[in-house]
Amino acid sequence: MGKKPVRLYVELFLTFLKVGLFTFGGGYAMIPIIEHTCVEQKRWITHDEMMDVTVMAESTPGPIAINCATYVGYRQAKMPGAMTATLGVVLPSMLIIMAVALFLDNLLEIPIVASAFKGIKLAVGVLIFDAGLGMLKKMKKPHARVIAGIACAAMLAINLLSLRISSIVLMLIAAAFGAIMYAVHKKGGANA
Repeated sequence: MGKKPVRLYVELFLTFLKVGLFTFGGGYAMIPIIEHTCVEQKRWITHDEMMDVTVMAESTPGPIAINCATYVGYRQAKMPGAMTATLGVVLPSMLIIMAVALFLDNLLEIPIVASAFKGIKLAVGVLIFDAGLGMLKKMKKPHARVIAGIACAAMLAINLLSLRISSIVLMLIAAAFGAIMYAVHKKGGANA
């Protein structure tokens, strides 16, 4: 395989720079934008790969958007692509945080800024909810939707009851349930 053209690295960097610059609310809010850009516009990965990337990115250490950018960059141009896409997605946040830390010590004490951030919080909640619904719609197998529904209900109950259960525990339970469902399905297919 030959050397990747420079324009691919520039495109990876600028694409993820735009994602990092214009998306508020962290990784979950970025998922629909990453999916729209990488799956529908650029066709760098498929919808199924995006679902897999999202699950893997959530299951590994680090912010979900960075993990997604790293994966997409790697798929396009191996390690240099991964580094380029990752730099693109983290650079805006890093620069903004540095500017806020250096110049605006009491930023949130400014009434108009505090009000703007309250509005952003609401929009971020809607983006995260939209990302969840989008993922749910793309699940093809009924048992996957059942697992997602049970996990969602469990998280809601835990939050409403103010219980202290780590989301990692719920992910492990969901993974075990998924493995059991896979084993039952595979065994049922073998007996058919």
